[in-house]
Amino acid sequence: MERVRPVRIGLVGYGKGGRFFHAPLIAAAAGCELAGVVTRSAGRRAELEGDYPGTPAYDDLAQLAADGVDAVAISTPADTHVPLVAQAVSLGLPVVCDKPFALQSAAARQALEEAERAGVPLTVYQNRRFDADLLTVRAVIDSGELGRVTRFESRIEQYTPPDGIPSSGGGILLDLGAHVVDQALVLFGPVTSVYAELDDAGGRPGRFFIAVRHAGGVASHLVGDLVLQGAPGRRFRVFGTLASYDVDAFDGQADELMAGGSPAAAGGAWGVVPRERWGRLHAGHTTRPWPSERGDWTVFYASFADAVRGGGGVPVDPWDAVAGLEVLEAAQRSAATGQVVALGPGAAMG
Repeated sequence: MERVRPVRIGLVGYGKGGRFFHAPLIAAAAGCELAGVVTRSAGRRAELEGDYPGTPAYDDLAQLAADGVDAVAISTPADTHVPLVAQAVSLGLPVVCDKPFALQSAAARQALEEAERAGVPLTVYQNRRFDADLLTVRAVIDSGELGRVTRFESRIEQYTPPDGIPSSGGGILLDLGAHVVDQALVLFGPVTSVYAELDDAGGRPGRFFIAVRHAGGVASHLVGDLVLQGAPGRRFRVFGTLASYDVDAFDGQADELMAGGSPAAAGGAWGVVPRERWGRLHAGHTTRPWPSERGDWTVFYASFADAVRGGGGVPVDPWDAVAGLEVLEAAQRSAATGQVVALGPGAAMG
């Protein structure tokens, strides 16, 4: 059987996101090859050589494209995403853009329309759709044991980074909010109304609370916190008419990557959640552990490679990112006015 040539993916940016959350996944994903990295920093070029010896470094996207890559992944500050996506599209390169895709939904919409006119595949790196805990929530819901779901609670809480909250990426609302909103939309669909509260941290939101009402009737309560002072709350809680489910632990893939691990090195152990970190199903006075699904962010890049070859759609519909940004913009308006903001069909998933 003839071996299929891997899709050669170039990476733009080798900061924290590029180095830890893209490069190891591209290198390990089925059908993918890390073909080169755009970074002008001497320090980051040295890190690249240490991490992936012999992988070429380039000064800019045009230079990377000229060397014959098949596709490109963009992991740079959020305010550079749209211009770099436009450049990749103009070069005919299928593109993965990190989240948040853009700082405004209008800019995201324009970029997607340009990609569609050019016929260039474009997707957004919503890697947390492939978290063990989210996949398990979906499995619990699909089992029917919860009955009809009425409320969903999701929180991402982290300590403030040593260098503070970055200003170029839209702050915590667009950073963590892009994840929790996308996950809620994936599980429960379009949103009809938004209420939000944003707490200030050094001139930028350090905490947020967003309550959304989905068209299907589910209420989602979404929390992000970058100034955590104590133990984090439960990652997910799902309430139904027959039972509820909760899980404390955050998906461990990010911690493994930041510690220098990789899917390639871990093999079949990657993304496996130990029993002591499983969530719990509560029905009446009875509680039992629910086996965790396996998380695997490499699935995103393997699916992207298939799409580049023409074998299927992209792993994340980029119009979903527009819907998420519309929800986050509604949250900003709600926090500023103290009012509930209604959303129409424009915030529906793609």
